[in-house]
Amino acid sequence: MSRREQLQSMLQSEPDDVFLNYALAKAFIEEGRVDDGLAQFRRTLELDPDHVASYFQMAQVLATEGDIDESRRVVSQGIDVARKVGDSHAEMEMTGFLDSL
Repeated sequence: MSRREQLQSMLQSEPDDVFLNYALAKAFIEEGRVDDGLAQFRRTLELDPDHVASYFQMAQVLATEGDIDESRRVVSQGIDVARKVGDSHAEMEMTGFLDSL
């Protein structure tokens, strides 16, 4: 059973687990299933709009896929959330990423 399959199995009993949803998004991306990964990041953010890492990961994937405008939008949102929750490290990283776009 692959890592993704294990995560999907665990999500059957805990569909609203933020960490499992985030991990599944990353697993999809690792498998090259970008659309599924982006959808899973969106699901994670529906469950926890303050999940800073999802914004950053999603923005990076979007940039890699060439969707720079959407990447900027997502990372800007993530910067606002990082400020709100007091995650200055993530705020700095995302600001640097935004400047590089």
